[in-house]
Amino acid sequence: MSIIQQIRERAAWLVFGVIALSLIGFIFMDARTTRLFSGNKSSDVGSVNGKNIGIADFQRQITSAEEQAKMRGYPMNEAMQQNVKESVWRQMVEDALLTDDYAALGLDVSDKEVNDMLVGANAIPDVKRAFTDPKTGIFDNQAAAAQINQLRTLYKSGPKRSADNQRYEAARSFFEESVPQIIKMRLREKYMALMANSSYVPKWMIEKANADNSQIAKISYVNTPYFTVSDSAIKISDGEIQDYISKHQSLYKQEESRSIAYVTFDASASSKDSSRLKDQLSELAAQFAKADDPQAFLNRVGSQQPYFDGYIGKARIQVPNKDSIFALQKGQTYGPYLDAGSYTVAKLIDIKTLPDSVRARHILVATTNPQTGQPIMDDSTAKKKIDSIKTLLAKGESFDSVAAKLSDDPGSKEKGGDLGYFTADRMVKEFADFCFNGKKGEKGVVKSQFGYHYIEIMDQKDFEPSYKIAYLSRKIEPSPETDQAASGLASQFRAESTDAKAFDQNVEKSHLQKLLAPDITPAEYTIPGLGTKRELVKWIYGANLGEISDPYPVEDKYVVAIVTEINKEGTMSPAKARAQIEPILRNQKKAEQIAKKLGSPASLDAVASASGQQIQTADSLRFNSPYLPNGAGQEPKVIGTAFDKQLAGKPVSPAISGTSGVYFVRVDNVSALSNAEADIQQQRFMQEQQQRYGVQNRLIDALRKIATIKDNRGNFY
Repeated sequence: MSIIQQIRERAAWLVFGVIALSLIGFIFMDARTTRLFSGNKSSDVGSVNGKNIGIADFQRQITSAEEQAKMRGYPMNEAMQQNVKESVWRQMVEDALLTDDYAALGLDVSDKEVNDMLVGANAIPDVKRAFTDPKTGIFDNQAAAAQINQLRTLYKSGPKRSADNQRYEAARSFFEESVPQIIKMRLREKYMALMANSSYVPKWMIEKANADNSQIAKISYVNTPYFTVSDSAIKISDGEIQDYISKHQSLYKQEESRSIAYVTFDASASSKDSSRLKDQLSELAAQFAKADDPQAFLNRVGSQQPYFDGYIGKARIQVPNKDSIFALQKGQTYGPYLDAGSYTVAKLIDIKTLPDSVRARHILVATTNPQTGQPIMDDSTAKKKIDSIKTLLAKGESFDSVAAKLSDDPGSKEKGGDLGYFTADRMVKEFADFCFNGKKGEKGVVKSQFGYHYIEIMDQKDFEPSYKIAYLSRKIEPSPETDQAASGLASQFRAESTDAKAFDQNVEKSHLQKLLAPDITPAEYTIPGLGTKRELVKWIYGANLGEISDPYPVEDKYVVAIVTEINKEGTMSPAKARAQIEPILRNQKKAEQIAKKLGSPASLDAVASASGQQIQTADSLRFNSPYLPNGAGQEPKVIGTAFDKQLAGKPVSPAISGTSGVYFVRVDNVSALSNAEADIQQQRFMQEQQQRYGVQNRLIDALRKIATIKDNRGNFY
């Protein structure tokens, strides 16, 4: 990664100050006054076991999470915003679930512990990075404590001058938000460690498992498959479904949800739209070829692909028709040609023989905060500083030591300013121009948007033809006429569909495909098969059963939907659960019929004769594997029967209702394999480790299952 890119992502050297303001400090504050901070709650976005989650607090945490995502370079589009909301909600629910357990277990974090996390031997990684001397690798806890004292003073005094506002806000954010998060993090660590360390596997359990798993069995069996009884011969009533639900309620819980059926009307670009755009670019291609300033021309006429005023090596250019583009003379154009849903015209600006990659080192004197764009040093002061650095190096000072002491680039200063090898497009133009147009060993000062760089070109390799190419590119998009045609068809369909019956009739008459989107939750943003459309979800939750929507634009289509199902939170209705339960009950009834027909046979041969099925054998069955060989599949009841000591020596077992049919089994042999090398202690250790590793997810899942969680996010977003 280039240093310029690192500057963009890591906010350069100034971020160290921000880290200090936002991640550390607490020594001289009363912890109890900060850890319970929360904003005013005017309304609730949900609740956990009766404890409300306020919309103000929820939105504050969303804003904070979005800012962090932006700092890491993630695009804050609609999908990312939804991911952030989901993540924040999940975290707030988990925090609420765990808080009661913290209190019940008497868990707390003392001021001394927090101090140790900030300035002690066990300081959290972010703090250590901010206050560790890069030359010695030693954490300077006194510098951290001094910073905390300054923060305490700022926070208590409040913003007195406009110049202090930014630092005060950072201090306020730290004491009211970051410190409680640090405490919360420590509480969670303690809680999870306590739960993990409670894992225990007794010796007798390992010994029993070893004894069971050492057994090996051979059986003969007859399977009468369920498909030998017709499905149409078995009827399952709603009462039977309800009775099964009543006996297995925990398996058939449901969230609040709604289902829809819908039809779509294509509003994507037509062949006419594509041809029209191609013709437009064909007319512009001649003007593009004559334009002396390609960047100004592209800015004037508009291009999806911005102009890159630099050179890219031949091997690294991966565009359609590149050989035709390489064959152009300077100033000539090629196209329009198709490129990933766009029409493009390429213009060859220049050709040079340049290195494919360069290794350089630099020392940066920053003038601008790359995150905020705010100036942090005036230009004249920065110029004097870089000139002084140049003089020091000219007098023989070590580049490595000067970079470590004076460079404002945290990503390279610890490496003596060495950036390693990089390509031209990884750097800002001024930096790249110097490194790729210069020669190995050349040194000089370059000014970029980030400040002044003193650069030394250390190496250049893989010289090849490099091209400067301008691209006039436009995405193929639907014209207003295409969009209006699709919207008109959707509106006509809606006008003619006055109820569910008419909806289905019009689907058939218009030869449309009726699609289903089941179990849409109130806070959902994305509808399966459709994409992101929060407005449609809001309509679904404001509509009645059987109500039909007006056309909604969703991505490149118009959608008309009908509400087909409304499910309240709680236990599934028989109609909702039928698809899951009916096969189970049907097989149970089939098993009863098959078992009744075959009765109590005296031998396996009698079973085969009565059922018309063959006797099969299964050898080398193991107690810890539920599968029968030869593709028979998973049959745990049959495997269990193979190791049933009460069946030893008997000609045939009772009927067994298996996964795929009714089985009768004869146990031919059961023996045991020796396992003299089994290490009981090692096995106990490994199983306990496995339990510890999985305790967090299992614990949270268990707490969720027994909790009462209300999600009202759909009322706000």
